[in-house]
Amino acid sequence: MTPLDVDALLFDVFGTVVDWRSGVIRDGERLAEGKQLDVDWPAFADAWREEYRPSMDRVRRGEIPWQNLDALHRDSLETLLDRFDVEGLTAEEAEYLNRVWHRLDPWPDSIPGLRRLRPHYLIAPLSNGHVRLLADMAKRAGLPWDLILSAELAGHYKPDEEAYLTAVDLLDLPPDRVAMVAAHEGDLDASRDAGLHTAYVHRPSEWGPERVDDNAEKPDESAYDVVADDISDLAMRLDV
Repeated sequence: MTPLDVDALLFDVFGTVVDWRSGVIRDGERLAEGKQLDVDWPAFADAWREEYRPSMDRVRRGEIPWQNLDALHRDSLETLLDRFDVEGLTAEEAEYLNRVWHRLDPWPDSIPGLRRLRPHYLIAPLSNGHVRLLADMAKRAGLPWDLILSAELAGHYKPDEEAYLTAVDLLDLPPDRVAMVAAHEGDLDASRDAGLHTAYVHRPSEWGPERVDDNAEKPDESAYDVVADDISDLAMRLDV
């Protein structure tokens, strides 16, 4: 028996499966070409991502009605364009930048690892990204999901319990036949509280090379059902 005796694996996406930071930097630099924009795009990417949790928490606390991630990202983007003195973008260019989250590239191990896992498990994202965002990302990057699951389907952002349990219900499985795979301990802790198994994937460079040292330590092997170096390593540890 492997460390995960389950039928399905649910994957966090941003930072776990795809490299959000490099994608934002890439498209920001591309957009700035010829526009005489002097923007620290790595700092911009980090600041945008740091708005992610607070914006969702406003929904989770009931301060604002449900909005999908495109809408939340757009609100944050308007604030950041002002903070970083980014001027001269057309409405179409701002919308292009906002949809960078649909165009993120996978980590090098993600697709090989997912392909190894797919014959043995149902595999799906369980992200705070909405269904259209996740479908666009998968189509562009070739992510081999069996289906698309999202917090949008529950109307609750992770780490609300409803996000995990709605996904489990849609899989027609009990929670203990499903594992959450993530690079973020808070996501795994919340999914475990909801009754799921857990697999940690290490992503020390999620926040860029300058912060690798801050994220270099993996949790202890006993912290989760599986603690892996990446998704390919996860497949190896599951003997597939």
